[in-house]
Amino acid sequence: MSTRGARPGGRAASAPLVGRDAEPTAFELSVRGRRADTLRHSAIPEASLEELGPWLRREPAALPEVSERDLVAHYTRLASRNYSVDLGAYPLGSCTMKYNPKFADEVAALPGLAGVHPDTPERAVQGWLELLAELEAAICEITGMAAATLQPPAGAAGELTGLLIMGAYHRASGRDPRRIIIPDSAHGTNPASVTLAGYEAVTVRSDARGLVSLDDLRRVLDDSVAGIMLTNPNTLGLFERDVAEILRLVHEVGALAYYDGANLNAIVGVARPGDMGFDIVHSNLHKTFATPHGGGGPGAGPVAVTSALEAFLPGPLPRPGATGQLEWWTPPSSIGNVHAFHGNALVLARAWAFMRYHGPDGLRRMSEVAVLNARWLQQRLQPVLPAAFDEPCMHEFVASAKEFRSEAGVRASDIAKGLLEFGFHAPTVYFPLIVDEALMIEPTETESPETLEALAQAFERLVEIARTTPAELAEAPRTTPVRRLDEVGAARKPVLVEPVGAADELD
Repeated sequence: MSTRGARPGGRAASAPLVGRDAEPTAFELSVRGRRADTLRHSAIPEASLEELGPWLRREPAALPEVSERDLVAHYTRLASRNYSVDLGAYPLGSCTMKYNPKFADEVAALPGLAGVHPDTPERAVQGWLELLAELEAAICEITGMAAATLQPPAGAAGELTGLLIMGAYHRASGRDPRRIIIPDSAHGTNPASVTLAGYEAVTVRSDARGLVSLDDLRRVLDDSVAGIMLTNPNTLGLFERDVAEILRLVHEVGALAYYDGANLNAIVGVARPGDMGFDIVHSNLHKTFATPHGGGGPGAGPVAVTSALEAFLPGPLPRPGATGQLEWWTPPSSIGNVHAFHGNALVLARAWAFMRYHGPDGLRRMSEVAVLNARWLQQRLQPVLPAAFDEPCMHEFVASAKEFRSEAGVRASDIAKGLLEFGFHAPTVYFPLIVDEALMIEPTETESPETLEALAQAFERLVEIARTTPAELAEAPRTTPVRRLDEVGAARKPVLVEPVGAADELD
């Protein structure tokens, strides 16, 4: 290992560092000559430096040199500062952050699943293929669609996949419309996906109910529209009551209807996007079906389609072969791979285990309790933090802190940061953009009535502080390992690399 990144003396990695505002970096813990790993001997033949030359760095990498003990202490301290779904309530609206049951982790850790290389021939992984085929069938049954791909590794990847399928369908029909309609209450990643897919995003406004304005929709619909991306329930937590009419109007101009499954957790076992008239559906396994979520992955965003679009799905897909065994099959007009191999397979295994464990009745109960929890909390907070729209919510609701901003200068972000001091994760703030000082709250079915009551009391206390001593919230959070950060400075002047000290500190 290079000594280029090592410094003359390291900081102690000891218990007194716990709780300090500034955790040392691995570079600050670095001491020349220390190691945290030992390379095992292998059967790979040795090669000379001359042979390896084209693949070697010309300059040594500036890496820290840290002992295993100090490295473990460093990352354990960092982990102890993080909030997670295993620590408590995580009411992050639109993200459906709920507890990931450990039995699903146990299933995914089985050697017959976790120990299989993705290039293993089909005949040796029939169990894996059967699992994936069962999961695809379950997703199709839940969404009311005909076929699905499990490849997309996240919801946004599912969005892009759906848009690519939409484009392939139109081109095969001799058309190439370039506009996609997105309601202003849609899931936040939709506009980016539309742009990435090469389309123009067209916004449709919400009406006084917080639902898609049919008049505004009719205004923008013509044969230049390729499709609509609709989140239902929308990000206000409201079910689009006019969904049948919306999709009728969209189909009337030859466009397709894409269902964003970010909020599918509200309707599983109760309503199906396919029955509503959607053509393409993505579902977030890392939201609705409780697989790990966050940190950029791992995730999964399978895309299901009607029979008219099955030929365009990414491949390969598990299908029965001539011998009766499952084989990989690629549809004739496939858009191609959208992820290496077959998707985030162990995340898929977790979702399969979750579905098998709960069964149809359990999955329906999951959604019913998610809606019940959100509606209970919405009503509980109505006197102090009313919802932005006077409509029954589904799995989440959006409140507004605008009255506190005008009265005391307290903003939604201040209330959210104050909530951290009560042991809860903050809700989503400032989204959707159509609500001033938005607080989007989603308790999920995970939380007990006792936890919901404690969350409600924390919000009540924060509202009281906002009205009596608002300056307290301007400094929140004060009791967390890291206090309030300079978010504006971080956005405008980001520090993207570890600052290096004086030149003489390095070799």
